[in-house]
Amino acid sequence: MAGNFTTALGKVEISDAVIAIIAGTAASECYGLVGMAARNVQDGLIDLLRQEHYERGVEVEAKGDELIIRLHIVVEYGTKISEVAHNVMQRVKYAVETACGITVQRVDVRVEGVRVTQPRDEK
Repeated sequence: MAGNFTTALGKVEISDAVIAIIAGTAASECYGLVGMAARNVQDGLIDLLRQEHYERGVEVEAKGDELIIRLHIVVEYGTKISEVAHNVMQRVKYAVETACGITVQRVDVRVEGVRVTQPRDEK
């Protein structure tokens, strides 16, 4: 369990899967991101995940009261990869901390590929 809270009213547990869904949804809203890639990429084959499976592109690791989140993303061709990754890091950190109340120690982004989303006009 990534998040455990005890209050006067009872105990709340937030699973890793819920945090992964929040992180994947937040990342998908960033400009320049084509989609999430499966975290078990082998042989150089990258599959884009559909929106309902974005959590498969996210790894959540709990260290005490803090989280480390790793995202596997595919970036749009022509965008500045470092800027897209930085925006993803900031948005995911903010979304998880706001929604769950858990401190995110670090967000790691691994760019698994680059895709062309709109074909160029041939003349």
